[in-house]
Amino acid sequence: MIRYLGKRILLIIPTLFGIIAINFAVVQFAPGGPVETAMAKVKQQTLQTGDVASNKSVYRGAQGTDPVMVAQLQKQFGFDKPPLTRFFIMLRGYLTFNLGQSFFQGQSVLTLVWQRLPISLSLGFWSTLIVYMVSIPLGIRKAVMDGSRFDLTSSLVILIGYAIPGFLLAIFLVVLFGSGGVFPIFPLRGLSAPDAASYSWPGRIVDYAWHLVLPTIAMTIGGFASLTMLTKNSFLEEIRKLYVLTARAKGASETQVLYGHVFRNAMLLVIAGFPAAFISILFTSALLVEIVFSLNGLGLLGYQAVLQRDYPVMFGTLYIYTLTGLIMQIIGDFLYTIIDPRIDFDTRP
Repeated sequence: MIRYLGKRILLIIPTLFGIIAINFAVVQFAPGGPVETAMAKVKQQTLQTGDVASNKSVYRGAQGTDPVMVAQLQKQFGFDKPPLTRFFIMLRGYLTFNLGQSFFQGQSVLTLVWQRLPISLSLGFWSTLIVYMVSIPLGIRKAVMDGSRFDLTSSLVILIGYAIPGFLLAIFLVVLFGSGGVFPIFPLRGLSAPDAASYSWPGRIVDYAWHLVLPTIAMTIGGFASLTMLTKNSFLEEIRKLYVLTARAKGASETQVLYGHVFRNAMLLVIAGFPAAFISILFTSALLVEIVFSLNGLGLLGYQAVLQRDYPVMFGTLYIYTLTGLIMQIIGDFLYTIIDPRIDFDTRP
């Protein structure tokens, strides 16, 4: 296992390099950029304020772009250097987790990431935990009652939930249960009230949980189907094996057979897949949910960076997401060997 983990860790470097290089190359051909964004802001300010000369307002919005200002902005953002030079400067910083400076937010990218990371991790962790807490018992029940009305009905319900896009459900929840909605029960912004610092610790926990309700529902509703069916199929496969027939022949009760013999073998894929499920929920659902509920997580940070062409933040969040995903995949492989020592990754080529 140690040799296998060593190879996987070494593979992180070329994988990160390839992903960042491809996205960096794509961005070079994308229209617009931070210089154009900055110039657009300057022109907008000129249109709004105008120029006062000789007690007369003078419109300067159509005078064209000042080449001196363009040159200054290009130097400020590092675009006075060739793309390849900028790419290797960025990679050199990434080796020491120096993710650069945001073009428009006046802070280092690492500071912005650390400020937003707890919110994204909190959403991902609780959403994944709820999915597991619901899907595993439900999957076991469906396996025991395979083909029954309960099995068919529950399958229909979770498939409907799987078919509903998370962002669409988030909008529906906002309109129905958010502040100012039909039933204004839950708050809409952030994960804590503005005056939460004055609350007692139990009050802060309740406030935090209350803010989590709608985003968590929106993120988890589509995650039950795959895990529930995986749990059901794993249990069905194990129930039909000879060692289960042997245990029953020896007089073991159904509970002893199910939880004493089947559970550990059937749960191998389910438990070991927790890191992958966490990354899946974090990557696929968090972005749009954070936008809808105005949660200042990494997803919203990356989305705003794309709109503003804030390249250091774009690539910094991409780097963090990719690195986190690769590490969680390694943790998933490690969990396989803990749950089932018979698995030996070192024998793989």
